[in-house]
Amino acid sequence: MKNNTRHWRPLIILFILLNAFFIAGKNILAKQSIDNEVLIMGNLVIAIATALSFWISFRSLTSANANASVRAMYGSFMVKFFICIIAAFAYIMIARKNLNKPALIICMGLYIVYTFIEVSILTKALKEKKNA
Repeated sequence: MKNNTRHWRPLIILFILLNAFFIAGKNILAKQSIDNEVLIMGNLVIAIATALSFWISFRSLTSANANASVRAMYGSFMVKFFICIIAAFAYIMIARKNLNKPALIICMGLYIVYTFIEVSILTKALKEKKNA
């Protein structure tokens, strides 16, 4: 696992493509009563949380201790989950009556997509690891 930067590419590409779609499709989203600003901020929060989670898990792959990988997996999940929950709670408290439920549901879908991409990258990295 010498070239670590190539593992980040799918996450970066996904983030850029989603934001480009949210910005370019502003009118399409507005017709469906979806606030693109909520989507862009939600995508940013989820991408940052996923990057932190990925970094924690990826770092544990170099450890010789098998327990370190398990602890890192649970720890990274907890970090990512609580960052997203706190961000959603903050949005709900700030927006109150102007809450955009479709955008919030799409953000929950983005959480699943980012998690799937993260797990697939980590699985490939684990397969590349020697003595795994």
